[in-house]
Amino acid sequence: MAFKTPSKTGMTRSRPLQSKTGLQTRKPLQAKAGFTAKPASPLDQIKAQKKALQAATIRALEKARREAAEQGVDLSEWENEFIEGVSERVKTYGRAFADPDKGAINGTLSLRQGQKLKEIRKKVQAKGAQKHDEPGEE
Repeated sequence: MAFKTPSKTGMTRSRPLQSKTGLQTRKPLQAKAGFTAKPASPLDQIKAQKKALQAATIRALEKARREAAEQGVDLSEWENEFIEGVSERVKTYGRAFADPDKGAINGTLSLRQGQKLKEIRKKVQAKGAQKHDEPGEE
């Protein structure tokens, strides 16, 4: 052990330090552009999260429509209107429902709308898989 037993004056070293020079530090960090910017206020962070959630919802709706077109699956008239209406309401109002009891306060889709979107995507995947599994058609 490097220390002797405690004495009345405190702990003392049995051997001197190995290095004769003190600790050398590097140059201090220079402030970069990212460090000089002020951190976003909580209100700005909430707005950014809402915009990101809206963009993700619109991407999910467009992806459902795009996958249906790529798989050659014909969506019903109601499903097309649903995707168009919901995406337009999200773009216009930031959310697709007005009643806070029907979904999350900060959500863009109600619980039922989210469920219907999942059902549409499952339908597209199932019918697309059936078309690829059918022999004789290409």
